[in-house]
Amino acid sequence: MSDTATPLDAEIDALQAEIDAAPLASGDEAEAFRVRFLGRKAGAVTALFGKIGSVPPEARRAVGQKLNALRQSAEARLDEMQSAASGASAEATDLDLTLPGRIPAPLAPGSLHPLTQTLESIQDIFAQFGFAVARGPEIEDDWHNFSALNFPANHPARDMQDTFFLEPPAPEGRGIVLRTHTSPVQVRVMEEAVRSGGGPPIRVIAPGRVFRNEAVSFKSYFMFHQVEGLVIDEGVSFADLKAVIFAFARAFFGGEPKMRFRPSFFPFTEPSAEVDVWWEDESLPGGGRWLEILGCGMVDPNVLDSVGIDSERYTGYAFGMGVERMAQIRYDVDDIRLYYENDQRFLRQF
Repeated sequence: MSDTATPLDAEIDALQAEIDAAPLASGDEAEAFRVRFLGRKAGAVTALFGKIGSVPPEARRAVGQKLNALRQSAEARLDEMQSAASGASAEATDLDLTLPGRIPAPLAPGSLHPLTQTLESIQDIFAQFGFAVARGPEIEDDWHNFSALNFPANHPARDMQDTFFLEPPAPEGRGIVLRTHTSPVQVRVMEEAVRSGGGPPIRVIAPGRVFRNEAVSFKSYFMFHQVEGLVIDEGVSFADLKAVIFAFARAFFGGEPKMRFRPSFFPFTEPSAEVDVWWEDESLPGGGRWLEILGCGMVDPNVLDSVGIDSERYTGYAFGMGVERMAQIRYDVDDIRLYYENDQRFLRQF
């Protein structure tokens, strides 16, 4: 050590030797190198800069210059390794980072699916009539899907050809199924109203997916969407049902639709009816045809009794419509499968 040398000079020389010999063959080694020598808190070069206060004043200038050279040497080694890695990466991927950016082709604007548009339109209309939205599980037990809705044990709808059974029906009627309609939501709403102590009035719609074990064709699918409605209160009549259905048809289809109610049968309503609207079409004999839009009726007293609602005091009506069916009528689509094939040529029309 010379007369002007300081103990710090020896540490600098030793660290310089370490920097020169440190391996830098991989990204992990480069990161370890950076932390070991250039880290802001625990880096070895940084630590030496912290010791410069112990150097005699007359030697500090020279030691400071030597420390700066040490840091620059470490940074140069690290930069050289990173540049080589970037070049190898670019060469491996044929990526030329000097090329100007390319403007991508403009993305086509998206839109809501026609079924979503139809469902939202139906919900908005009934919201104006004071209906709340209720939802329930798509996996149901036999009680909510069938028994509470007055389905006899031997009803055809319980047949394996119509229903997806996840667990076979138990003797007490508690089999697990994929719901075949959204009517179980109505049952749950009535049960909750009774449990809460409030009971009716009830005024809800129940939108959602339902499942049927049916062959796929232009007019049927194993999954589709329904919107069902339920109103229960004192003094509710079939006239109230007809009024709300006509108001809905007028809002959904526009104008003053020509409608008819045909007697029908549903286990959970009595009397029951199916509702048709007259669809004008000059290409058909008679200038049009009747199209079914929904089923409806007065809630059967057995349904009210099954959930603990006094059927002597309260009456109600229920209705249900298929969203796909309403969309087919609204958009004049004759094949239900088009809604699920995700064909861009079809979807762009909406």
